[in-house]
Amino acid sequence: MKSLQRRLWEAVEPLHAVVYFAPETAAAAKAVGLPGWWMGYFAGRVAPFGPLPEPPATAMLFGFAPRRVARSLPDAWKYAEPAAVLQSRMDAVEAALHRILPADAPFEELADLLEQAVTGCDFAARPLAAAWSSVARPATPVGRSWLAATVLREHRGDGHVLSAVAAGLRGLDTTLTHIGSGAVTREVIQINRGWSDDEWDESVARLAGRGILDGDLKLTEQGIALRQRIEDETDRLAAGPSEALGEDGAAEVLRIAVPLSRRIFDTGAIPLPNPMGAPRP
Repeated sequence: MKSLQRRLWEAVEPLHAVVYFAPETAAAAKAVGLPGWWMGYFAGRVAPFGPLPEPPATAMLFGFAPRRVARSLPDAWKYAEPAAVLQSRMDAVEAALHRILPADAPFEELADLLEQAVTGCDFAARPLAAAWSSVARPATPVGRSWLAATVLREHRGDGHVLSAVAAGLRGLDTTLTHIGSGAVTREVIQINRGWSDDEWDESVARLAGRGILDGDLKLTEQGIALRQRIEDETDRLAAGPSEALGEDGAAEVLRIAVPLSRRIFDTGAIPLPNPMGAPRP
């Protein structure tokens, strides 16, 4: 049975993840002066930090090849100020959600609930979540819902990185355990995250040497157990928001968010499979 924390992530993640696929986001990045899609992605993801250079961005964006990040940062800040990138991104995703979701969707209630969940976040050793928590609250319920969903997903994601590092895994190693579980494919992930074939093979050899992957690149029994420990620890580290909601509040988030997230998938606004490994809830 899935934990409450995982069910909440599956319900809320798509509301955030629209930002990665919506044409409005790509158009906004271009309009603000960023010349490429990936530059828009990386600049938008770390904009709350200000003009961040590549090394700390790579450390936080754990699953990406450093060279992919380095092609965008810090050069992005020559084209656009972080504050302009941030505002254009938030305006764009709000427009996208208005386009995709029903006009009568209960975003006021959802925003209140997700902001209540955010009060349960512990930001120690969670830089992405902490940075997004410092962003000024938007004026609209849709904008508020997206920002709170973003803080919650980065809080969980930062915790996932902590769990993976504690298990002795590097960014690509963690990705390969995800692929070995069957949740995503190499075809979806490798080109997206920017790893070379040589780097891929080195990680496979490293994990095979630890008995985590078998000859077919599937998780061994040891690998399955390791992956489960990481996921269980990720859930445990994400417990604060569900505790802040309480049983009734969490049930309300699921009641409201699940139909909205299903619509996001059903309209094709997020593909299946996707690089996040997010399922249709």
